[in-house]
Amino acid sequence: MNDEMYDDMAIERIAKEKFGLDVDIDQVIVRAIPVSHTGEATVFLTKKKQLFVYIHAQSKLVFSDVKKIVSRMGLKAELYLPPKGEIDYFDEIGRQKFKQVFPARTNPTAEDIIFYRTLAPYNPALVQIHEVKDG
Repeated sequence: MNDEMYDDMAIERIAKEKFGLDVDIDQVIVRAIPVSHTGEATVFLTKKKQLFVYIHAQSKLVFSDVKKIVSRMGLKAELYLPPKGEIDYFDEIGRQKFKQVFPARTNPTAEDIIFYRTLAPYNPALVQIHEVKDG
């Protein structure tokens, strides 16, 4: 077994443990490309012909960082997978951040938390890709 196979197995294990998603990697399109000072991304295709990007970094990443990285890679996201078992993860963090800024406001609407949900910690990140821009 070579290092690339170990990397693929590690991504499959992380997808299962952190995101609750069974991923069977068929082909890696791009492996460990630098996307920030300490971040790397791997774009891969599953056996079900779904395209994903896995992003991780030594430093902290928030949801807005991941969205910007995906966009700058020339990809359009279909789904940002939340951590395993936390379906409303980004909205819940957005509500918490909103309440920190506006403690007197109760019941924030979806429009109120749009910005604050982008502040949710998101490292590692797993994103299902809808399309490749200009590709």
